[in-house]
Order: sequence, then C-alpha cells, then structure tokens
Amino acid sequence: MAYQNMGEGALNYNPCRYGKSKLLFRGPQKDLDEPYVAFLGGTETYGKYVDVPFTDLVEAGAGIETVNLGCVNAGVDVFLSDETVLEICKKSKMTVLQISGAQNMSNRFYAVHQRRNDRFLRASTLLRTIYREVDFTDFNFTRHLLQTLAHASEEKFFMVRQELRDAWVARMRTMAMKLHGELMLLWISDHSLDDQTACDAIGADPLFVNREMIEEIRPLVKDVVEVVATPEEIKQGYDLMVYSDLDAPAAREMLGPVVHSKAATALQDALAPYV
Repeated sequence: MAYQNMGEGALNYNPCRYGKSKLLFRGPQKDLDEPYVAFLGGTETYGKYVDVPFTDLVEAGAGIETVNLGCVNAGVDVFLSDETVLEICKKSKMTVLQISGAQNMSNRFYAVHQRRNDRFLRASTLLRTIYREVDFTDFNFTRHLLQTLAHASEEKFFMVRQELRDAWVARMRTMAMKLHGELMLLWISDHSLDDQTACDAIGADPLFVNREMIEEIRPLVKDVVEVVATPEEIKQGYDLMVYSDLDAPAAREMLGPVVHSKAATALQDALAPYV
C-alpha cells in the first residue's frame, strides 16, 4: 500500500525527549544505561514516512541498541547547541552522523532557527548589501531564500554557496572535536559526492556538499559510509512508505524503505569493528 488515510494508518512516531533537551525525537525512548550507537541526522535518520528506519534495521542486524536522535530538516547546528544530545553521543560506542546540507546553518550571510534549522530568521547586513534588490521579509525557509538569490544573480550566488560550504566544514570540524573523533559519517542521497553538477545545484539534499568538503574532514572521523540511491530504489521505496493524503507531495521527495535497507546493510559492515 503506497499510503493510508489520515486516522487509519498514519505512522505513530512515538515522540520522546531525553534529559533536558527541547528536541523531540522518534521513539520509543531507549535505555541509555546499556551500550548503544547514537544516530544524529535529519529527515532520513528520523525515518519520516518509513515504518522501520535504518536505525532500527541496524539495531536488529548488529544486535546492539541504537538511539535515534534524528530531527526532520535538521542541520548540524541543532546538535551542536544541545548539550544533552552531545552527552548522549559522548557516552555511545559510536556516533553516526547523517551528512546534512550546508543550507540549514547560521553563517555570515543569514541566521537560522536554533532548533528548526530549515527556518530562515534574518539576513545579515552583508547579505543585504550584496543583494540590495531582494526583500528578505518574503522568506520563511532557507531553500526558498537560496532559490531566489541564485535566480537574482549567479555571480553573487557563487559567494553565498562558497560561504555555506566553508561554514559547513568548520561546523563539522567542531562536531568531530566535541565527540573526540568517535564519529562516523553517513552520506545518503540520490546523487554521488562526485557528481559536481548535482552538488552545486539547489536540488536534492545534502545541498552543496561535495567530495572535496568530505575529504577535508575525513581525517577527523572513523569512516564515511556512502549510500547512493538509484531511481529504481527510490521508486520502489515510495510504494512502501506510509503517509496521509495530505503528506503525499512531501513523501515523494523522501528516500523510502528500500534505501533505508541499503543504508542499514552498509552501516552494519562499517560499525562491525566498533560494536
């Protein structure tokens, strides 16, 4: 069944919180007294519209408890600003961080919401100076902002994109240092890190992240697991997702259960030496 009507079969994500964190995670809540692997990330890690996300598949396959700390549309900022999340990760046997796009972070050009990182808050004086023709009161989300800036001037947008990439690398270095290198990265997308055209475009996430950026931080992490979904896998997975009629357009942009299964297999192999 591709979808179920609201009220009949919409997924229950069993939302839960840990400690003093204000973030709401997918449950059920886990016992942090037992050995576990922590998973940080965005929509795919959370497993939106997916009955059994890759975090649960890894738990079943590897035989170790996993703690899903994924947040829908999260960038790395949301985790760096949450001491509870960082403490949970520091106590884990390993932390797996889903690579997020460079757009959902505060930077020299604009600020994002502390917890809902896809929400645009304000433009900096620098950005307003560069784009005098743009009315920044029109924007609520980072992607809409970037699409407008790119359309206004590709030459100016080159500076914006490079700033986001520089900020991303710096923020990922900070995350690796805070977790003392006990960190594994997960690239899960519909395109490869080596597809520069896709990495430059305002297309599918992770936005603007490319091979060069990953190589800059590779020495600071244990491993980088790369999962690239084929069009066939995405199509097959879409037919297996659970969502309401209202959520159908959003669900079409997600990577479904087939890709989650592929990611789980790759992660189990990568985690084996550590768990």
